[in-house]
Amino acid sequence: MIVIDPGSPVPPFEQLRAGLVDAVASGELAAGARLPTVRRLAEDLGIAPGTVARAYRELEASGIIETRGRNGTFVAFDADPARQQLQRAAAAFAAQVRELHLDTDEALAIVAAALRSSPAAAAGS
Repeated sequence: MIVIDPGSPVPPFEQLRAGLVDAVASGELAAGARLPTVRRLAEDLGIAPGTVARAYRELEASGIIETRGRNGTFVAFDADPARQQLQRAAAAFAAQVRELHLDTDEALAIVAAALRSSPAAAAGS
């Protein structure tokens, strides 16, 4: 969760930008994840909508997020086509896990077991 420190010498837009970059890098925000609207995030963080808009603009210019018109703002997928395909598959898998109300650790264990039993894994053994 991102917290803006009004007493910090770092401007609020930079605190937000850095917080979102950290959340993406750590996997807390996965590729394809939808971000709150500018107004909603501003309200949640107690900052001006222009501050959120500036952070979003800078993140979009960096390729970290993307705006899809009226559909909203999302964490961008990787530029590498193979990684992009994997990120899309992971996002679909995560959505299915949530829809089925399955435990995250169990879902990850199932994926790990599937990867270990794949033909590529067997060839490397």
